[in-house]
Amino acid sequence: MSLIITYIGSKGCVMAGDKRRIGFFGPEGPRENLEEKLYSGSINTKEELLKKADELGINIKISDDADKIHEIGDVVVGEVRSKTVYETKRKRIYATTGAYNIIELLGSDLKTVKSGGSSIIVFGNKYTKELAEKTIKRYWKSKLNLVTIRKIFESVMEEVAIETPTVSPEYDVMMKYPSIDTKEAKELLRVTILQDVKDLEEYRTQLKENLIQTSQNIQMATKIVIQGAIGNVAYVKGNEIGIILDKSIEALDTDWNTIAKPSELIEMTAQDGSKVSRGDLAVIENENLCINRTKEPLNCDFILCRADPDNKENIK
Repeated sequence: MSLIITYIGSKGCVMAGDKRRIGFFGPEGPRENLEEKLYSGSINTKEELLKKADELGINIKISDDADKIHEIGDVVVGEVRSKTVYETKRKRIYATTGAYNIIELLGSDLKTVKSGGSSIIVFGNKYTKELAEKTIKRYWKSKLNLVTIRKIFESVMEEVAIETPTVSPEYDVMMKYPSIDTKEAKELLRVTILQDVKDLEEYRTQLKENLIQTSQNIQMATKIVIQGAIGNVAYVKGNEIGIILDKSIEALDTDWNTIAKPSELIEMTAQDGSKVSRGDLAVIENENLCINRTKEPLNCDFILCRADPDNKENIK
């Protein structure tokens, strides 16, 4: 769904990238049918795409806020990617003065590497690449400077966007022109790619950990007590209230670690301890923790949850 154009020359490099992302949701057969029509150029506008998707029973999500190109020091980086339920494939180009590298990633695993010198590289589907290459040839002249090349790329992005809904009217353009020789450029790209892939791996690891934590939070949140008996008062010391938890209740901290198991003693506080007596039942009513007899509010800095009946360790 992308168009990224990169010029690499002896004086610097220029990169332009569109901002469109399209998500397809629906049966595999009709979805592939729609994508084939889109990539062949038989669908020319966003309205035609939406209409055809509706006819095939495919839901699509179109957004124009993707950042497909960025800079890392004296290197510009462009990325196209495809994402499924199981994996994310990335194709990246790293460019600087006089040199470029293209890598392909599955997850954060480096799959292939291609490198070169002065070139014009186009990322996109077959139809989009053909449109871009024809437009570039129409504008191109010998001995162009970087500013003129930038203007050409801007015209290419705008014209291709008119012909296909796979490219957004909005785009980003970046230039880099460090004064370095070929050897220095290759080393710069090597170091940049190694660090960038390492950063991606660390990001994916953190993302995985966050997803696991989110899943746990969702699972545990369903166990939070919002109504019912909590336990009985074991002692009252001023406003400090000792509660023996019910055999079905446990107390957890905000990281879901156990503070007190069922039938164990836990401490809370009351606004007015004189309204609480030994043996009183502590309850949650309408999501409010209180003494059932007097409705005296109770406060605690932990989470009260239903204990897992399958966890024998939690049951006395």
